[in-house]
Amino acid sequence: MKYSRIVFLLSCVLPIFLSAAEPSAFGAGDLTSSNPYGLTSNEKVILDTKKKLHTVSVKSNNQADKLDSLRERIDGLQSVIESLSRQAHNNKIDLKNQTQVNELKSNNSSEYEKRLSELAQKNEISLTKQELLISEISLIVDEINTKYVSKEEFNALVKDVNNFKTLVTKELKASARKTSKTKNNTRTSVEIAKAAKAYFDKKYYTNAIQDYELLISKNYKPAYAYYMIAEMNYRRKNYSNAISYFKKSSSLYSKASYMPKLMLHTALSMLESGDNGHAKAFFGAIVSKYPDSAEAKEAKLYIQP
Repeated sequence: MKYSRIVFLLSCVLPIFLSAAEPSAFGAGDLTSSNPYGLTSNEKVILDTKKKLHTVSVKSNNQADKLDSLRERIDGLQSVIESLSRQAHNNKIDLKNQTQVNELKSNNSSEYEKRLSELAQKNEISLTKQELLISEISLIVDEINTKYVSKEEFNALVKDVNNFKTLVTKELKASARKTSKTKNNTRTSVEIAKAAKAYFDKKYYTNAIQDYELLISKNYKPAYAYYMIAEMNYRRKNYSNAISYFKKSSSLYSKASYMPKLMLHTALSMLESGDNGHAKAFFGAIVSKYPDSAEAKEAKLYIQP
């Protein structure tokens, strides 16, 4: 039941973050990729939570199968124990009868020895079966203890999901605040754009980002607004966020005049993030697509052997 609630929670909240269209020029931020890159802090939380949930789900399913197998073996052990109990009772009767036989053993000692041998052989076979079953059960229990979901693992997953819920709540509240601010703002989009650029020029990035986000909510030149927010994240060395916003800008308008710089700063952000493979591919794309640009000249420095 707890696992199903966790799956239901993720199925409800993941679409909030995954609804953006994928751009043609980027693979950054693609959570379905086998090797995702350019993830924002929120996307990293989503990806980590998805991986943990998948691991626990697989472990719990395997654990259920092993427990079913364990129950079958326990049933078999119980049958053997019941058989041993009956055998012990019969042996007790047989031993009692042996007192009578002892009186005659001087005359029939070979028959007495034969009966004792048969009785010992039966007991040995039963004990061997019991030892095999106990050995199998011990192996299964050891495997469960070492490989499957522990109470600590489950509690850790619950903690991660609760943290994820807190993250989603913050995102929803922030979105509500932005919507409220948009409705209450009396400035025109042109005025907001001028103010945002003025803040940017003065390096008041916090104010500039707020105004560019306001322009995005108004759908006023959103490609450029995403680009400017990306630039400010790049200057602040928030490289994952920068890549995400560069990607959004490119997806909306891939023929913008600032595309060479957008791709160069994307490549440099990847390089700073340790993603050398994708960075090199972007440097090559800049040289190929914009060979006469200043950005291509700089990109060549990073792809020369």
